[in-house]
Amino acid sequence: MTLEFRERLAAVPERPGVYLLRDAKGQVIYVGKAAGLRARLRTYFQDAHDSVKLEQLAPRIADFEYILTESAHEALLLENLLIKEHQPRFNVRLRDDKTYPYLKVDLSEPFPRVFITRRVENDGARYFGPYSSTSSVRRTLELVKRLFPYRSCNRLITGNDPRPCLDFYISRCVGPCIGAASEDDYARVIEQVILFLEGKQTQVVAQIKRQMKKASDALAFERAAQLRDQVRAVERSLERQRVVAGGGENADAIAFAQDGDEACVQVFYMRGGNVVGSEPYFLTGVQGEEPAAILASFVQQFYATVPTVPPRLLLQHAPSNADDLATWLASRRNGAVRLAVPQRGRRRRLIELVAENARESLAQRRARWLADRSKTAAAMSELQEALALPRLPQRIECYDISNIMGTNAVGSMVVFENGRPKRAHYRRFQIKWVEGIDDYAMMREMLRRRFHRMAAAEREAHESLQVAGEVTTTPPALRQVEGEDALSENDVEPEDRESPQATSFGAVPDLVLIDGGQGHLSAALDVLRDLGLTHLPTAALAKEREEVYQPFTIEPLLLPRTSQALYLLQRLRDEAHRFAITYHRQRRSKGALVSTLDSIAGIGPARRRALLRRFGSVEGVRKATLEELLSLPGMTRPVAERLQAALGG
Repeated sequence: MTLEFRERLAAVPERPGVYLLRDAKGQVIYVGKAAGLRARLRTYFQDAHDSVKLEQLAPRIADFEYILTESAHEALLLENLLIKEHQPRFNVRLRDDKTYPYLKVDLSEPFPRVFITRRVENDGARYFGPYSSTSSVRRTLELVKRLFPYRSCNRLITGNDPRPCLDFYISRCVGPCIGAASEDDYARVIEQVILFLEGKQTQVVAQIKRQMKKASDALAFERAAQLRDQVRAVERSLERQRVVAGGGENADAIAFAQDGDEACVQVFYMRGGNVVGSEPYFLTGVQGEEPAAILASFVQQFYATVPTVPPRLLLQHAPSNADDLATWLASRRNGAVRLAVPQRGRRRRLIELVAENARESLAQRRARWLADRSKTAAAMSELQEALALPRLPQRIECYDISNIMGTNAVGSMVVFENGRPKRAHYRRFQIKWVEGIDDYAMMREMLRRRFHRMAAAEREAHESLQVAGEVTTTPPALRQVEGEDALSENDVEPEDRESPQATSFGAVPDLVLIDGGQGHLSAALDVLRDLGLTHLPTAALAKEREEVYQPFTIEPLLLPRTSQALYLLQRLRDEAHRFAITYHRQRRSKGALVSTLDSIAGIGPARRRALLRRFGSVEGVRKATLEELLSLPGMTRPVAERLQAALGG
């Protein structure tokens, strides 16, 4: 800490407030709040930091400023406003939070309309949302319009129009324009729309049934039939909503899934014990943040914009500064708001369902990005420029290692061509020659088995040119390392062998990407140098800070967080990790099964192989019924019963 900063920090009051950290260019890179400003600001200027995010942020701080507030509650409000204004790089930020669409019921009109808006005003209207996208709010609007015959036109309603529009003839509007419905009749339709959007569908059904009975008693059978069809439509809509909590609870259930610097927060809107809506919202800047901080940032930014706050929030994790959040939310709602983290029962199952939906929304977002050819083309072009590649990286191979304390070690190779996964060329490696915990040696083994045939093919091509007299010397890059490094076809695992449909080992990658840091890259370069393949472009991506390591460079490359090239590298790295973890779990499960079976009297090699083929894992055998076990060839009842007893089935 410099003398200047030490003196300035000593003058900072120990009071609530908000602080802004700036870089050398004067840009705001972080906005934070504190109940005691001096103590909080000091943490950024210490020699050691307890989080990856602080380690990245602290060296970039060139200046700071602060704003005093009367309370921590006011600091929370001001922090939110400043994050929206400056969009600091190191803050968790809700994407496009200023433009989320809402459904608006304009009650200032005598014949209110229901329409989409992006502006929430204090004008006496009812607002429902926000929705995460225009398509989402349009789907809801279409459903409401099918269920309730309100007007969708902009005309001035006098009741004296000579004829109605088509909606009247198809029972999509009650026709106030021609006087077919009075202002009171139309108000009942709008009341039902509001009740439906609030999640009070049972009240809507009860109202319509009363209207239906009244019409039937008045012998208005055509009108009664229309109301009957409306009741059935609302009830069908209600059946599609999953009942997840008893007691008619009104709450929002919130959980998230994270992928690198991006997270998806899923919100289930529960009204009357039913899930009446679900929306995904995306955050950026979450790298290195704790789950409590991510949820707190989302709640703070999201509920600053929504028109209504429910009495309860069911959360995946307890948010940081939960007491301040609860106080602030209560002021927004004009009533108490409880923050709860369910630990068991129906509410816990609900949170798990919300988290599952968040993971799926994040995966779908990734899939949409990969399917967008313009983005993947831009990513490849940007990557070529950033890494100074000799050609466009149309084929990228990524490698990862997975093991637990050196056991069941496996490796994975995934391939992206033209920015998209080419799953037919994925390969798995069972690490055979490395004992103990040595990720670098495992990486060397996998890459040697992957590239030895490419080196042999290049050497043969070069030798054929020599025979033809076109080459007089053997370039050092194509010399073969003899002895223990030379491999034959039989040394390759069955999972690694090429099939006629997918000749993955014959293809030459435009970029070899390693999941890891400088050490993993060095291990990869050792292998490529030994095999004479140093001309293959190679890089490594470290997960903690998303640093890109390249050969012959001291400092790693930090691509911008918004870079399409970085997003492509992250997709490759995450896919390689997923593929390796899946294979590792399979081998660990099979290894556990084999170990368990070997200890059971009567289970020999033949029965063990039959069990593995039929059930695949320990869990599969454990769940098998006695009848299913007895259906295996050669299985006897005493052995099957011993097997069930040993596995607890």
